[in-house]
Amino acid sequence: MVDRVGPLSIDRKARLQIPHEPVAKRPASVRVGDFCEVSLGYDAETAQIEATRCIQCPTPAPCQLACPLHNDIPLALWLISQGEFEQAANVFRQTSPLSEVCGRICPQEVLCQGSCTLMRRDLPVYVGKLEAFVADVQRERSGFPPPAPALPTGRRAAIVGAGPAGLAAAEELTRRGHSVTVFDAWPQPGGLLVYGIPGFKLDKRIVAQKVAYLESIGVTFVCNTLVGRDIRLDDLLDGEQFDAVFLGTGTSLPVSLDIPGEDLQGVYQSTDFLLTPSPSPPIKSGERGWGEEPRVGKNVIVIGGGDTAMDCVRTARRVQQQVGLADSRVTCVYRRSEAEMPGRAEERVNAREEGVLFEYLTAPVRFISDEEGHVRAVEFIRMQLGEPDASGRRRPVAVPGSNYVAFVDTVVCALGYRADPLVAETTPDLRVNKWGLIVVDPQTGATSRPGVYAGGDNVSGADLVVTALAAGRRAARAMDEYLRGLPVQETYTMPQVRVAANAFVER
Repeated sequence: MVDRVGPLSIDRKARLQIPHEPVAKRPASVRVGDFCEVSLGYDAETAQIEATRCIQCPTPAPCQLACPLHNDIPLALWLISQGEFEQAANVFRQTSPLSEVCGRICPQEVLCQGSCTLMRRDLPVYVGKLEAFVADVQRERSGFPPPAPALPTGRRAAIVGAGPAGLAAAEELTRRGHSVTVFDAWPQPGGLLVYGIPGFKLDKRIVAQKVAYLESIGVTFVCNTLVGRDIRLDDLLDGEQFDAVFLGTGTSLPVSLDIPGEDLQGVYQSTDFLLTPSPSPPIKSGERGWGEEPRVGKNVIVIGGGDTAMDCVRTARRVQQQVGLADSRVTCVYRRSEAEMPGRAEERVNAREEGVLFEYLTAPVRFISDEEGHVRAVEFIRMQLGEPDASGRRRPVAVPGSNYVAFVDTVVCALGYRADPLVAETTPDLRVNKWGLIVVDPQTGATSRPGVYAGGDNVSGADLVVTALAAGRRAARAMDEYLRGLPVQETYTMPQVRVAANAFVER
């Protein structure tokens, strides 16, 4: 336990006079040529200065309440200001299983930083960059801290999906003494952290190190296994192989435009553009991470306005640079104005710095083919903003007679993601709503099937990594209570669980 006497005795007025410490980025002209991280982050000196700006609001502070994981941010920042970086990392890790990831990709400007008291008169404390800094320091100095020893319960839990929610649930259950096996469809664990978020936002080595840590504390990963196709959920529960299951399958299917020509060559869905083909280990810093690059031309158009669209436009610019396409351009087309864009402003700034163009109040009508079935043009129509829709944003309305045609080489549709219905369709009595999302008890993550829990995007719809982590931890705590309440019986040892898991794959 850290003494809070120091934070309570600080001079808040003096701290208000400390200027914000900016975070350096790699020059756009350099970074657009590779897939290395853009942000250079803080060093020890600048981190201490920025953390000292925190005026130590009484607990719980606004920033702590705004964090889905409720990190004790004031205490962590106090420790950083004192140069106690590893202790600060431990404070974050008490509530966050992936501090180095959240510090990089969370939209802090609408969460912790967006609630910072300093915003009344100045820039907020840059909590995210500080969290990433101390997590990196700890990981590089001493690695992930080992969990406190837990007595084995003899109970076995299966996790379906090795994305953020699944990793969080697996770690929490393992820390509580349960035997955990994680099944995932991809060749490597990590979900969207590996297969969806580009390396210029998140170095893949961080995810690989986290997975290695989880394996070191006893988590078993079974990859290349799609639950619902290769094995069914009932297979995991039948025959007493596992005592409980957590579903963290996310939202992996792209939302379609449903316009003519969407199936033409050269028209990608965001998933295919960012994920195809699958990466194979090890993923090296500075490399895109996949084997073969998507084929892009000189004129790329990305349709959409969220963070996925920004990932696609920035990826396209890098691929163009790497294959040496001169006089190339990438344009983001969005049907509303910039004020209504759902993605992070920081990502749009980075995209513009890297040469991405933006076309607002514009929507595609159809994709036009050449003689060989490849896209060669897009018919667009201009839009204007009408009354607000259910999201609170003004609804885009087509302007009659404003159609025009633009010639393109490559199109990427980045409209968001929806849940894959496979698990629900192959699992009797698993209740889903009209959008195909799993219905759960919001307090526990319990589904309509006894012993089956769920959390993350497959419950909430496409959301944030941090909310998926929170859901995974919350469900794991409820699963712990469920597992401990089961009747005493003979159970498998860890090696037997691995054998059982491998047997599923061999089927």
